[in-house]
Amino acid sequence: MIIYLHGFRSSPASTKAKCLKNHLSEKGLSDQFWCEELPIDPAMAIARVEQTIATDPAKSVLIGSSLGGYYATYLAEKHDLRAILINPATHAGQTLAPWIGPHTNLYTGEHFELTSGHVAALNNLWVPILSKPERFWLIVETGDEILDYREAVSRYAGARQTVIEGGDHSLRHFPDLLEAMVEFALFDKD
Repeated sequence: MIIYLHGFRSSPASTKAKCLKNHLSEKGLSDQFWCEELPIDPAMAIARVEQTIATDPAKSVLIGSSLGGYYATYLAEKHDLRAILINPATHAGQTLAPWIGPHTNLYTGEHFELTSGHVAALNNLWVPILSKPERFWLIVETGDEILDYREAVSRYAGARQTVIEGGDHSLRHFPDLLEAMVEFALFDKD
C-alpha cells in the first residue's frame, strides 16, 4: 500500500496527491492508495498514519512531500519501511519554528495555528542517523524556493537520489516520475 503524506498547509486535495491517486486508479490499483488529511499536531498525524501502517505493515511504502517527507523518514525508521521523499523538510522543527502563528490550508481554506508545542513535537521526531539509507529514494528539484535541496542531498547520503535541475518546491517533474515511483513502491521489494 502507498501511504501518501502531504506537506504543511497542504491536503489530500493537493496536485501531487490527486495525480498519484488518479495514476493508481487508471492502473486498477486504487485500493493500494491511502491519503488522508493530517492533523497539524505532529503526534496526532503520526498516530493516524501508524493506524494505517498497522493494517498491512509488510506492504506499506511511504511517499512524503515536504513536511510529509519528514514524517515519512521518522515512520520508515521506526517501522522498517521504504519511503520516497519529495523535496522533504530535513529538520521540520527548525524549518517551521519561524512560522509559529496562524495559517491557512492552501487547499481547504481551513485556518489553524502552528504552536511552539507543535514545533517541539516535530523536534521529538528527529532521526539523527538513518540506519538504512538504502530504503529511501530522495527526489528533489534544485529550484526549490522553500527548502535547500542540498540539505536533503546531504541528509540522505547513501539513498537513491534523483536531483533535477530547476523546478520548484511543488516538484514540477512529479508526473514524469509517477510510473517509477509506483514501481518502487509496489513492485520493487529488494
